[in-house]
Amino acid sequence: MAADAPTRPSLRERKKAKTRAAIRKAAYRLAAEHGWEAATTDRIAAAAEVSPSTVARYFPVREDILLTDEDDALLEARLRARPAGEDPLESLRAVLLEAVRTAFAEQPEETRLRARLTETTTETGRRLTRVLAARTGRAPDALEVRVFTAAVLGALRETTAYWAEHDRTTDLLPLLDRTLDTLKGGPALP
Repeated sequence: MAADAPTRPSLRERKKAKTRAAIRKAAYRLAAEHGWEAATTDRIAAAAEVSPSTVARYFPVREDILLTDEDDALLEARLRARPAGEDPLESLRAVLLEAVRTAFAEQPEETRLRARLTETTTETGRRLTRVLAARTGRAPDALEVRVFTAAVLGALRETTAYWAEHDRTTDLLPLLDRTLDTLKGGPALP
């Protein structure tokens, strides 16, 4: 077998992938039928025929079922395959647009549901968007203002995760300031 030939996942890895998929499918079905709030961990576990502790082991926070993606490794590989000197935003644009096209082609209902369910977590962004839209003379739901606000809030969430992963030993405020500087200029290429 060639050194760079793909290896088949082990039986254990395949079972874990099946369990994750069953949990995710049960959550989507429950949310579609009864709403996200009714899709409790216990109900998801029962529908997936696993224990609540198994759901928690695979998805420590219930919302992770919606916010994580089984194709993360594929996205990473596709991003690595992009030209090294390409602008980071253009690389991400190419990879993410292809991922969305594929998701709508292969799982249109799940993709729509994920989009709908994530709307419930955006109230802060909507409030800030309305203020920024008014300041810039745009409509209260202008796409560009929504995207900008969501990007800032997403970057701040990622910075908080980074801070937590590094034992919370540094002051968070300078990290948040550094994050906003990164958004202003983008990551520099070497």
